[in-house]
Amino acid sequence: MSLEDKIKGKKDQVTGKAKEVEGKVTGDKARETQGKAEGLLGKAKEKLGDAKDSVRDAVDDAKDKLHKDK
Repeated sequence: MSLEDKIKGKKDQVTGKAKEVEGKVTGDKARETQGKAEGLLGKAKEKLGDAKDSVRDAVDDAKDKLHKDK
């Protein structure tokens, strides 16, 4: 699932950047702001995917340690 979060995050970052540039080129401040917001949302989704990976790794390590201690 975290890979899915990362992919969605990258997609949002790319589309957000495109909207931001479009807004700058056309002078549309609302579109530029929308693009920036979408880009930030994409970064957040990507960080969420990273956090899920870290938690999963920590849980797996703890499970391995418990099994070794038995």
